[in-house]
Amino acid sequence: MNTPTIYPTPFGSKLTSNPTIPHARMAELTTSPDFVSNAESDAFFFRDLEQQGILLNKPQVEAVRHFKGPHLTLAGAGSGKTTVLVCRVAYLLIVHRVHPGNLLLITFSKKAAEEMRERLTLMPSLDSGISNTIQVRTFHAFCLRIIRMNGMDQEILSDGRYQQIVIKRILLGMGLQDTYQPEVLISLLSSYKMQLIRVDDLPEKTEDEQELKRIFAQYEQWKLEQHKIDFDDILLIAYDLLQQDKDVLRSLQRKFAYISVDEFQDTNTVQYEIIKMIVQQHENLMVVGDDDQTIYSFNGARNEFILQFHEQYPQAKTVTLDINYRSTSSIVGLGNAIIRHNVHRKNKTLLATKKSEIKPQYIRPLSSDDEADWLITDLRNKVNTGEYSYGDLAVLYRTASNSRAIIEQLILHNLPFVDYGSNDSFYEQWMVKPIIDHLRIAQERRNFEAIEGILPSLYIGREQGIRIIQDQEAIQAKKWPLIHLLGLPLKDFQKEKLKNRIRLIKTLAVMKPVEAIQALRKDFYDAFLETNKRSKLTHHREMLKETLDELESSAKRFDTIEQFLYFIHEVAEKRTEMSLLKREHAGNKISLMTIHKSKGLEFPIVYLLCAIEGNMPHSSALDANHLDDVRMVAATGRDKAPAALEEERRLAYVAVTRAKSELLISSPAYFRGKKAELSRFLVSAFPQPGTDNRAKPDSRVSAAVSVRPAAAGKAASFKPRPATTERVAAWICPSDGCNAWARISSPQEAQRASKECPLCRRPMTKGSKLI
Repeated sequence: MNTPTIYPTPFGSKLTSNPTIPHARMAELTTSPDFVSNAESDAFFFRDLEQQGILLNKPQVEAVRHFKGPHLTLAGAGSGKTTVLVCRVAYLLIVHRVHPGNLLLITFSKKAAEEMRERLTLMPSLDSGISNTIQVRTFHAFCLRIIRMNGMDQEILSDGRYQQIVIKRILLGMGLQDTYQPEVLISLLSSYKMQLIRVDDLPEKTEDEQELKRIFAQYEQWKLEQHKIDFDDILLIAYDLLQQDKDVLRSLQRKFAYISVDEFQDTNTVQYEIIKMIVQQHENLMVVGDDDQTIYSFNGARNEFILQFHEQYPQAKTVTLDINYRSTSSIVGLGNAIIRHNVHRKNKTLLATKKSEIKPQYIRPLSSDDEADWLITDLRNKVNTGEYSYGDLAVLYRTASNSRAIIEQLILHNLPFVDYGSNDSFYEQWMVKPIIDHLRIAQERRNFEAIEGILPSLYIGREQGIRIIQDQEAIQAKKWPLIHLLGLPLKDFQKEKLKNRIRLIKTLAVMKPVEAIQALRKDFYDAFLETNKRSKLTHHREMLKETLDELESSAKRFDTIEQFLYFIHEVAEKRTEMSLLKREHAGNKISLMTIHKSKGLEFPIVYLLCAIEGNMPHSSALDANHLDDVRMVAATGRDKAPAALEEERRLAYVAVTRAKSELLISSPAYFRGKKAELSRFLVSAFPQPGTDNRAKPDSRVSAAVSVRPAAAGKAASFKPRPATTERVAAWICPSDGCNAWARISSPQEAQRASKECPLCRRPMTKGSKLI
């Protein structure tokens, strides 16, 4: 293992003689005892809170005191938004004597709703009877209550797996069972419906669009006939009910005189429209959220709802909660330095309350596997000090495929962890599994499960293909059962492709696993994925490629296919055990998750992996203008590329601000066999001598476009980013008087134990150089 150096900046310790590390300014710790005098009419309320240990700062008190009219609370990361929401509800009840039945508090998760109910019971002068009367619900629970009270009695499709089975049956009936992934179709339909695009209104210009529309129409018809609805329907039916039945709407308007919405940045079109209808008469709407944490656009979340709140409600008041109580000043400062480069955002800079004993640290390992090796060592070291437990540690990454190396190392070293992503192994992903199935057939030609897995890549239906193989095997077994497929009514070119495939599989057995994978990709598989309909729906071309590149990176470690397949089997068994651990919320386990999954959470120590160009920001965002995806950008008139890039920067911001005490960011020098640049989000966060480091649009997107800043009338043109320095892996001669060094130019070279100095012939050592 090559132990990477830890640096105080992403560029290395010699960027400048005194590298400038971003720090947030420390907040003045003035709280309600300092500025709410006993002479004020509501002083008793704040004195009671103080007795409970709840000391609110000035912006928090201002938000809690808000009574009537629209109100936007911009709640920065770690700024105590839940405390404000709960205290404001208590303030309305106790100070303004609002009836608890007239309050509605909407949040986005069942867990958050339960936490708020529990905290309400702890509020001074509030007993459980009062707090239980208040409607504290998720959007879905609130809308379900509305439709149930108005006679809607359909059964809810609450099991996502059952939904997928229904879609599978529809695909089977249409002869498309190997063409689409049910879960992807469900996600796509949901994204349409949450933007109020009905199935009847879906485009049908191309054959593919017509096909999708028929699938969705059959799904909707099946639900109608079976008297069932899914979770999206709960919101849509409630929306339609309020649109069509004015009596129901007026009843809700009278009942809920004060409405609060938590995590407003995650609101989609349907949810916002429902809220707007209910508050239309009184506009007593308080929304709490952070536009800098809008990271769910693929689920219909709209950053514009916060940015344009005052256009919808011109009389709205705004309070900014800008004091971070979670993280140290250097972590808050790094977050500020990252997010300030976004143009379409509310202007705010967070202050800190904790001084930094340990600043964010930056690691430049050679590869993802070296990154995983280093991480295992550091995780153990942290726990061995006795200061932290495994449960204090979180590992975050941009995409699930980034977790392959670290999960495998955790398995090999038997460290306790929970993966909050998919239960499926990396090797079970739909674009990976057919490759593995080809390798299995090369080792075991009568593996009928693997044979069934490769049939779609031959454009032969699974059911039809495996049936003829099994029928013919019962009559006369063949050494290579695939040969039975020639009995199907195939065209000449299909028969030739089948024969070629069998010949190819026969050659794989003697290859190293990485060579076998490369041979499969070159012969047919890359082309098959690019033309496959499920690829077009689910993954940008680069995302498909990166997944298979990651598979090659994994396979490089093994000399034989047999070894590789055995390791994959071990990983699958361990993940089965892990899925049981995941159900146990308590426990001393390392948390592994994508950045998306981490939002709303916090951890003493956070490791952020693979902070490099092409991954953070992701390649799909850099080429977003080439995507035609309803989930990418809502109809705001903005180009996709800048919008996608700003969301990627928000992801980086969310990742950084999850850390409370320590943050370690890793940027491998080589990623899947290719040289990797540091993430621009880290580079731009550090002031560089002689450059203008003020916030400006980013030029490194796929098309030269301009965007209009929220507060400016003229378009801001993109400018080329100035050249930066970079620390690279290098061979360095340790001899006195010899200044020779050579850049390490490939992962293969990095694995070498030594290299001879070309000048003095002494052994060179591995290190790094600033270039």
